[in-house]
Amino acid sequence: MTFARSIGRWALTGLVINCIIGSGIFGVPGELNRLLGRASPMAMIVGALAVVFIVAPTAEVASQFSEAGGAYLYARTAFGPFAGLQVGWFQLLAIIGATAANANLFVVYLAGFFPRAGHGLPRIVFLSALVCVPAVVNYFGARSGAGLSSLLVVAKLLPLVLLIFVGVARFGGRFAAIHISQITAPGIKPWLLVLVLMIFSYTGFEYAIIPSGEMKNPRRAIPFALATSIFLVMVVYTLLQFVTVATIGLSTSARPVAEIASVLLGHPGAILMGIAVLVSTGGFVSSVMLHGPRLAYSMAAQGEFPRLLGRLHPRFRTPDVAIAVYAALVWLLAVTGGFLWAVVVSTAASAIVYAAICGALIQLRRRSPQADALRVPLGRAIAIVGILVSLALLTQLDRKGTIIMCATLVVAGANWWITRQPKPPQLIP
Repeated sequence: MTFARSIGRWALTGLVINCIIGSGIFGVPGELNRLLGRASPMAMIVGALAVVFIVAPTAEVASQFSEAGGAYLYARTAFGPFAGLQVGWFQLLAIIGATAANANLFVVYLAGFFPRAGHGLPRIVFLSALVCVPAVVNYFGARSGAGLSSLLVVAKLLPLVLLIFVGVARFGGRFAAIHISQITAPGIKPWLLVLVLMIFSYTGFEYAIIPSGEMKNPRRAIPFALATSIFLVMVVYTLLQFVTVATIGLSTSARPVAEIASVLLGHPGAILMGIAVLVSTGGFVSSVMLHGPRLAYSMAAQGEFPRLLGRLHPRFRTPDVAIAVYAALVWLLAVTGGFLWAVVVSTAASAIVYAAICGALIQLRRRSPQADALRVPLGRAIAIVGILVSLALLTQLDRKGTIIMCATLVVAGANWWITRQPKPPQLIP
C-alpha cells in the first residue's frame, strides 16, 4: 500500500510558510532594533540571503526523492544507514521540540484572554485540544491536513499584512535611505548575532518536505515551494521591520508587534495581535503534525523503528499509528517542559539536519553526476557555505543543550546497533 499523492505545489507552499512563520516574528523586531537600529530592516534581507545557502542545497537534494523521510532519507542514501539514523533522530527531536515550544507559547498567550488557561488542569486541557485536533484531521488524510494548514497560513498572514499596509500608508512618505555608516556602526559582533537570529527566523522549511510521498510531482513542487516561500517571507519580514522602526523608533520592546498594533490600530489592534499569535503558533502545530509522523513512518519502513509505526491506514492511507505516537510525544513534552527549553533543543538539532542536507548534495553529485534532478549553479560551493552556517548555529549551545545533543547521539547509536543485530532463527516445530 502506498500514500495518496494529494499535496500540490501551492498547498506545499502554504505548508512551508506555515513552518517558517511561527512565534519568532512577534519578538524578533525589537531585538533587531537593539542590535542594529535603523539598519535593522536590512537584516531581514541579509537573513534571507544567508538561509539560501541551506535552502538551495535542500531544493536540489529533495528533487531526487519521491518518498517520505526528508533529511533522514537524504543522509541515509548519501552516507549510509548509520549517518541516516543519526540525522533522523535529530530531525525528529527538532520537530517535536519546535511543536512543543509553539504549543506552550499558544497557551501562554491564550492565558492573556483566559487567565486560568495558563495553569493546572485548564492548561493541560487546552494543550490536549491543540495537539489532538490537528492529529485527528491528519488521521483522515494528507489532503485535509494540508487544507487546514493552508487555511491557517492565510489567517496567520492577514494580521501582519494589515499592519504592514497601515504602517506603509502612514509612514511610507518618511522613508529615508539607510547610509553605509548606519550599517557598519554596530560592528561585526552584533551583525553575527543578528545573522544567527535571522537563520532561526527563516528555518522550518525542512519540516514541510518530509511527506514527499504524498506530493504531486515532488521534483517540481519542492523547489517551487521553497523558492516562493522564502521570497514571500522575506518581503513580509522586511516590510514589518520597516514599519517597526517607523512606528516605535528604536524601542526594544519584548512585544514589538503588539506595540505597533496599539499605535496604528489602538486597543483593538493589540487584541488582534494576541489573536494573531494564537493563530500563528496553532497553525505551526497543525502544519508540523502533518510532517513529523511521516518521518517516524519512513524510519519504520527502513526497519529502524518499530514496524507498527510503518503501518498505513487501510482506508485513509495515512500512518495512523505514527500520528498517534507523535502526538503523544508532543503532548508529553509540551505538558512537562517549557518554551525556552524546547526552543534550544529544536534549533540545535536543526543545525545537524542542515549540515547533513548540504553534505548530501556534495556526495550525491559525486555519486550520480547525471541524475535527473534540479542542479543548483555553484551547488558544491553553496553547500560548503551552508555547512559553515549550520555549524555556526551550534556555537549558541549552552551546557544543557550540549548534554541533550550528546544524549541524542548515544541513543541514535544504540538504535543503530540494536537494529543491526542478527535476529535469532525461528524454531520450526
